[in-house]
Amino acid sequence: MKFLGNKQVAVPLAIAATLTFSQQPASAQGLFDMLFGGGIRHNPQGEFPPPPKPRKVQPSGGPSVRISSPTYNTYKADRLVRVDFTSLIGATPPQPASAQDAAYVRSAAGNAFHDALAGLSDYELFAEPDIAKALVAYYSANPDFIWVSDNAPNARAQDAVRVLGEASSYGLTPADYNVDVPAAATTATPQERSKELVRFEMALSARVLRYAQDAQSGRVEPNRMTAYYDFPAKPFDLEGALKTLAHTQEVRTYLESRHPQNAEYQALRVELEALEASEENEIVIDQKLLLKPGESSPELPKLLTLIARNLDDEMGGNYGEVLARLGKSEVYDPELVPVIKAVQVKAGMKGDGVIGPRTVALYVGASKADKIEKVKVALEELRWLPSDLGSPRVFINQPAFTASYIDNGEEKLKTRAVIGRVANQTAFFYNQIKQVDFHPFWGVPQSIIVNEMLPRLRSDPGYLDRAGYEVTDARGRQVPSSSVNWGAYGSNIPFNVRQQPSEANALGELKILFPNKHAIYMHDTPQKSFFARDMRALSHGCVRLQDPRGMAAAVLDTTVDDIAEKLSHGHSTENVTRVIPVYVAYFTAWPDMSGKVEYFDDVYDRDSRLMQALDATEAVRAPSS
Repeated sequence: MKFLGNKQVAVPLAIAATLTFSQQPASAQGLFDMLFGGGIRHNPQGEFPPPPKPRKVQPSGGPSVRISSPTYNTYKADRLVRVDFTSLIGATPPQPASAQDAAYVRSAAGNAFHDALAGLSDYELFAEPDIAKALVAYYSANPDFIWVSDNAPNARAQDAVRVLGEASSYGLTPADYNVDVPAAATTATPQERSKELVRFEMALSARVLRYAQDAQSGRVEPNRMTAYYDFPAKPFDLEGALKTLAHTQEVRTYLESRHPQNAEYQALRVELEALEASEENEIVIDQKLLLKPGESSPELPKLLTLIARNLDDEMGGNYGEVLARLGKSEVYDPELVPVIKAVQVKAGMKGDGVIGPRTVALYVGASKADKIEKVKVALEELRWLPSDLGSPRVFINQPAFTASYIDNGEEKLKTRAVIGRVANQTAFFYNQIKQVDFHPFWGVPQSIIVNEMLPRLRSDPGYLDRAGYEVTDARGRQVPSSSVNWGAYGSNIPFNVRQQPSEANALGELKILFPNKHAIYMHDTPQKSFFARDMRALSHGCVRLQDPRGMAAAVLDTTVDDIAEKLSHGHSTENVTRVIPVYVAYFTAWPDMSGKVEYFDDVYDRDSRLMQALDATEAVRAPSS
């Protein structure tokens, strides 16, 4: 490797040597196996002498420490507060600023609202703290009804109530926005009617604001759940919303515009509607089925029936005849193998033709209730993201183990990806792609230094020198690893470690950066075998790509040949000049580019934690709260 200069022999030899060490099989050996998948293991037959076995040295002290990964919290929703109407009730009518305002104050409507405020004196309306504050602030500055005209709920109110009642079509809970609507005909006294209407006014405003805020930002604050979630706040002008609603008859249009305005959100809504209208799948298949070509099982015709039902035009043209002819066979005929392989590949699995639990799960792995829950979770998570996802964009869906480059509604690149292990989970956030590094250095995260390297370094302080790593102190000066008393440090190590570019570099030949506090990026890897696996939660948290050159070419708006040319010149960096958002996302239900929703395993068990947070929110909002 020309960019290593005189180290092109020493580095592979050092790596081979370190891989023979055995003092810390669960830490140092695991690190190299995980990063390099066996790495660049040179057989020293005639090329190099066998490396000497290291002398065992007792650790020189220092506590046994670890840098812990983020944890998940039991979600606690903010308690509702009783809206304090005291300042409204005791307020004097505002001084008119113009002749028109003066006419309104003298009008029946102006007097009606001011007189009705007395009906709030003992009214117990509970709302979120920011909504409670906004209600009082708005009506103090704008003393008039929004939802009442001519002593009855108006058309604007009727539209609002209808929209709130349709909340379930967005995966929301209609009870959260329920408001008792006064009857049009009443035998109540004028005073009783006035009280009823002003209370309806305040209740509807409170629930409309809750709905609009939920639609825009979601019902839970994701960052409270875990540090694995990292989303910026989505400010919402509550008073401004009431002002808009007070001056428009397009209430439905306004409220529906608060929801995400992207095709993915709409596809999930369509899927939710279809699921709720559907029947439970009447075909039940043994989810532990394992069947190889030539073997037989009475479960096979059931699976083939479900496959035949879900054929698209391409699959139908290629395999429709075979399924029609052999669809009732209990023998896994060789002619059926290409069908199963095509199904597996289409779902992003390894097309090995073996029918196992993951293949069965493509069709019956989730009940109707499970799918509905996944779609509702996905709708909530989409509300955490920008309404317009942007184009072009990069979308990484962790449960699907894929990364896509999407431009102008077309998925121009889709590649397999490896994400973090359960113990080193990849965060859920979005950012903007900034640069591509060719033949990068790997700055080893402190968590890996402390958790996986430090136990080894205490007994073998020089192994970083031999393995192609650079150690620098707090001033940036390079120091030999062997000169550091690693046993003197716990979780705060005043040194930085980086791996030099090489064939065995953990980042492979390039990385794609989008600066974030989680130190997550996309990169190549020497562990190509991981991409052949179906379950690919195998990294320390970064996203490894099967086709890193293709992704680099996409974000740099160039060709793969150009990327190859850049790589031939050794280490370099190129900035991404276009605005390209990247979503490091987590959706167990997600539509493909045609709008068909696909379902994935909940690798990190995050869906259940989000459901707990939603349940906690529902409990707080319940009328008895």
